[in-house]
Amino acid sequence: MIRVSNEDFNVDVETKALLKEHPEMGGLVNFVGVVRNVGYDKGVEKEAEFIEFECYEQMASKKLEELKNRAIEKFNIIDATLIHRIGTLKVGENIVLIVVGAKHRKEAFLACEYLIDSLKEEVPIWKKEFSKDGSYWVEQH
Repeated sequence: MIRVSNEDFNVDVETKALLKEHPEMGGLVNFVGVVRNVGYDKGVEKEAEFIEFECYEQMASKKLEELKNRAIEKFNIIDATLIHRIGTLKVGENIVLIVVGAKHRKEAFLACEYLIDSLKEEVPIWKKEFSKDGSYWVEQH
């Protein structure tokens, strides 16, 4: 499952959906990224009020699919779910979900770390943080 959406996700629902589709999985690893109350503008810590994510949805979805396929090949996992939210998000709200399913935990953990790191570097999603002092774009979200 690949999704770029304004809508929130439910970690339990998404995890169970992947497991139902692939009952041969013995290890599931989840990563959930959430909006924190601290941001950094040019290395200076700022109190974040909210953030906005923008993207070119078709390209972002295509890139997420490519990352998933690379992880399947590279780490011998069974499947993965990648969901990234866009729009305005408040402190404490979900941003990103990665669920990786594999026969064994080691592959699932390695693939999950690879996927979140690659997502931040390669997927065309842009993050703008808003603080009391103004707003600023974040190079890698």
